[in-house]
Amino acid sequence: MSPLLRKQFSILTLAILLCPSVGAQDQLRKKIASLSESISGDVGVAVRIIETGDTLSFHGKHPFPMQSVYKFPLALFVLKQVDQGKLKLDQNIYLARQDYFETHSPLMARYSEADEETTLKEILQFTVCQSDNVGCDLLFRFVGGPKKVDQFIHSLGIKDMAILNTEREMHQNDSLQFLNWSTPVEMANLLHIFYMKKILTPTSQELLWNYMVNTTVGLNRIKAQLPPGTVVAHRTGTGSVKNRVTSAVNDAGVIALPNGKHLALVVYITNTREDIETAEGAIASIAKMVYDHYSR
Repeated sequence: MSPLLRKQFSILTLAILLCPSVGAQDQLRKKIASLSESISGDVGVAVRIIETGDTLSFHGKHPFPMQSVYKFPLALFVLKQVDQGKLKLDQNIYLARQDYFETHSPLMARYSEADEETTLKEILQFTVCQSDNVGCDLLFRFVGGPKKVDQFIHSLGIKDMAILNTEREMHQNDSLQFLNWSTPVEMANLLHIFYMKKILTPTSQELLWNYMVNTTVGLNRIKAQLPPGTVVAHRTGTGSVKNRVTSAVNDAGVIALPNGKHLALVVYITNTREDIETAEGAIASIAKMVYDHYSR
């Protein structure tokens, strides 16, 4: 075979090897699009393979309300303050009656009498693991408010994300939730930076990772259809229902694949008329599609 033919043969072989991968990626995107378009509302999906940087998205650069997914960047900032010696996990925190408001709060249920003390670490755990809204607002207070968290996240190079309001403020004014937004792609980028251990000390990194793995909410979302025992570190978010429209059903996290790689997956659903179970099922199905594709 002449050198010219050998070169042409090599190019053709490479093209044949690459085409199935590209084709499979397109097929996955089409499957995600088909499922997303089969339910009411807007769906945004972002995938990022941590080890390779490969990405895939569907409406991934559109803004979506985060709801309680924003407790993940809040926790990052709290632990960064701990790493810098500005806060201590074992410091005592006084819970006052005025800290409480009508919302989802296992912390408030535990300390129902108020006028009691707990620790920063316990408040962080309730906030991340159980999506505690009272705990969330206490954390905002300790770090100087949502705008401080917003500035911190932007300093990491994360631009398409805004954190401007507390849980109490959103409860008082429903429309404010849309000011606390991110694109799916940018949240996947933040998960990537976190996983690559570029923000926190090893101790704080391990603590937050374990809290996200052991979260007790959103088990019918990303994790639901994955094989038993699959490690998923995630943070969910759920909006309010008004006129039979749910403002947000979200999940964002890092999935450990059986091939040793890890993928950041973000699925946001907003303004849907589906019931919560249907929206959660859509998230679970998308997660299974993505998991199967990238596990090969």
